[in-house]
Amino acid sequence: MAHDEVDDESPIFAIAVAAELSGMHPQTLRQYDRLGLVVPARTQGGSRRYSLRHVKQLREVASLSAEGMSLPAISRLIELENTVRALRARVSDLEGRLRDAADTRSRVFAAGSSGSVVTLRAGTRVRRATEVVVWRPPAAD
Repeated sequence: MAHDEVDDESPIFAIAVAAELSGMHPQTLRQYDRLGLVVPARTQGGSRRYSLRHVKQLREVASLSAEGMSLPAISRLIELENTVRALRARVSDLEGRLRDAADTRSRVFAAGSSGSVVTLRAGTRVRRATEVVVWRPPAAD
């Protein structure tokens, strides 16, 4: 990531800036924090720091509230969105691990002409004059 890019999760905005960006009064943000609707990060001194994702959530809360949705319902919706976000991150991590494991399993080992172990990709032909396959992992089910 370049230095001039801002991560959606980076807690960078003080409450006054987040309130202005979301079109709300700072006291409303404090109330939402107390209710657990939008909970910002805290500095070591205890000041609230909002991220771009928090500002988007604040705008969404305002929109849903204006449409008549209750604050407990909005809280549950945000909780579910956070769960989905965490699950997507976990799935992405597990898919990466699975790809890594599949790459590891799809190798074939052979003995090189000097006696060293040579790793070959699955489907690679062994040069019979110089290498001999000594182990191939079992096929995955």
